[in-house]
Amino acid sequence: MNDNRRPGYPGRSRETERIPEEAEGQLEGRNAIQEALKSGRAIDKVFVAAGDTDRGLQRLAAQAKEAGAVVVPVDRRKLDAMSATRAHQGIIALAAAHTYYTIDDLLEEAASRGEAPLLVICDELSDPHNLGAILRSAECAGAHGVIIPKRRSVGLTATVAKASAGAVEYMKVARVTNINAAISELKEKGVWIFGTAAEGSVPMYQADLTGPAAIVIGSEGDGMSQLVRKNCDVCVHIPMRGRISSLNASAAASILLYEAVRQRL
Repeated sequence: MNDNRRPGYPGRSRETERIPEEAEGQLEGRNAIQEALKSGRAIDKVFVAAGDTDRGLQRLAAQAKEAGAVVVPVDRRKLDAMSATRAHQGIIALAAAHTYYTIDDLLEEAASRGEAPLLVICDELSDPHNLGAILRSAECAGAHGVIIPKRRSVGLTATVAKASAGAVEYMKVARVTNINAAISELKEKGVWIFGTAAEGSVPMYQADLTGPAAIVIGSEGDGMSQLVRKNCDVCVHIPMRGRISSLNASAAASILLYEAVRQRL
């Protein structure tokens, strides 16, 4: 690799419509609410299934009340009607919307740990389960942040929070107006951009992920946009040995993140 950086490519999203989103302040399920409480996130109100004798549920409601939340017992049918995930486990919380960070915040997180930045850029993911799983893998791998676009992408919704198994409370997420502008900014700050595609020219095991690195994960249907692909410093592929030629976006992110972990050990 050389250090010559290309200028950023101005561009616009493939679509201008915004994906409809769930309320970002809603949390569902015991694990999501437990991790929110542990992280110190402010929770305003908790709806809990009335008459449920499960001690774990009662203990969680008591913890939320102790943390300052208003606890409201409600019929399970109300919880079913409120639920976006359809898996509320007898408890739903309303909290302040998640704070989004800047790219500088993500880089400062790496600097505070004395580590080379390791970031994930999600190029227009629309499936909240994929984003949640990526946040979970990124947190477990010790990544310093995830970058998502404001348009044509799911935000930090209740479904994302539940799929992340609580990782959303710890992983810094930057939400940017333009992914290509964000890539350009990262390049200017010395971060190498690694795109992922089946036709990538470099096998992932030959990519040097020990330095400042951002891994780009494309959308579920189309992969990386053409402009994002052009802006990547390197395009890598994951060797495939089976009959199916592609991996789920979150699975691909996990594999690449842990290849970075392996190289950095």
